[in-house]
Amino acid sequence: MIIQLRLFARARDLVGVDILHIELPDGATVADLRHQLAAEYPALSSLLAHSALAVESEFAEDTQVLPANSEVALLPPVSGGSII
Repeated sequence: MIIQLRLFARARDLVGVDILHIELPDGATVADLRHQLAAEYPALSSLLAHSALAVESEFAEDTQVLPANSEVALLPPVSGGSII
């Protein structure tokens, strides 16, 4: 199956694009996606451990099975900014 992965912030900077199409076996989980991303894009490895993933606009646990043709968003932690 193919999933569409949207990258934001630092993840987008590290990979150089904002959308990836990732092929995974049927029945793959969010954890499987994390492992495949780390293997294919080593620069993301440390960021993946601290990032949330949302499947079809809902935050997902690593045990969630990914539906075929789903849209997944990789959301790195937010930092910086100041209060005036």
